[in-house]
Amino acid sequence: MKSFALATAAALFTTTSAFAACDWQPERAVTYIVPWGAGGGTDANSRMLASLLEQEFGVPFNVVNRTGGNGVVGHTAIATAEPDGYTVGAATVEIAMMRHVGLTELSYENITPIALVDIVPASVTVAADSEFSSLDELMVYVKENPGDLTASGTAQGGIWHLAIAGMLNAEGLDPQAVRWIPSDGAASGMQELMAGGVDMVTVALSEAKQLIDAGELKGLAYMHDERMAALPDVPTSAEVLDSGWTLAAFITISGPEGMDDEIRCSYEAAVEKAFQTQEWADFKASRGADVVWMNSADTAAMIAEADTNLGNTMSAIGLAK
Repeated sequence: MKSFALATAAALFTTTSAFAACDWQPERAVTYIVPWGAGGGTDANSRMLASLLEQEFGVPFNVVNRTGGNGVVGHTAIATAEPDGYTVGAATVEIAMMRHVGLTELSYENITPIALVDIVPASVTVAADSEFSSLDELMVYVKENPGDLTASGTAQGGIWHLAIAGMLNAEGLDPQAVRWIPSDGAASGMQELMAGGVDMVTVALSEAKQLIDAGELKGLAYMHDERMAALPDVPTSAEVLDSGWTLAAFITISGPEGMDDEIRCSYEAAVEKAFQTQEWADFKASRGADVVWMNSADTAAMIAEADTNLGNTMSAIGLAK
């Protein structure tokens, strides 16, 4: 999945003159729906942004975790709320995945994207003593020895599974040429890697950073088109692969389908302003992440592209219904 250019905190944010006309203001409390549990990355990003929006608009932003159904419950709550500005939420990459596996008919067309909040590209990470020192070496081996290597990092059909399957498929290889070993998540997948139970993980590079810094793991590639500032020596898949394949999980702030454009652009302007604050920069730095910015139109295009690419990948590995 080709990703769009993202501005970092060091880049200049440009507030368009169009924002000046977007002066909708909430007059009562806003509900901010998070489709995932408290304490995770989506929850943390959403709670911080909700706090900054509360400061900007002067009304409470109440974060509500609506979990269940692999994200279906919360995303449905966002999509079907009244589009009056009093319900927004954290639509995540699963909005581009759920319908393909038959969990729901809900799709990205049922939400109004406002802005990108976070983007978390996958990686190709191996043990420190792995025989592979580059993604090129690994891909040559996979081509010559299909089915010999194993990978882990999430459940079957999860985003990190699609990362390796999609990369292989984009490079003209069998998407199952690296066998997937399901895990409960990134942490257990990396433990299995260090124990020698699998040959690689494709979790977020930020999730593996501490173990890479400690010399226990080795990052071969970052599935993005810009290198990670905190691990600048790890090349991107866009640099290495002929296909230019990239893939990332993402978090957005989005509204229900049919949100009035005046409301949407007022939120967009407020989010852009929040992302320029030191509070947001410090929060992102504390999580080893960069400040990113993508406006409403580009966020919508990114989600649509993700839907196509992830749907194709799920079809290629037999997960699509």
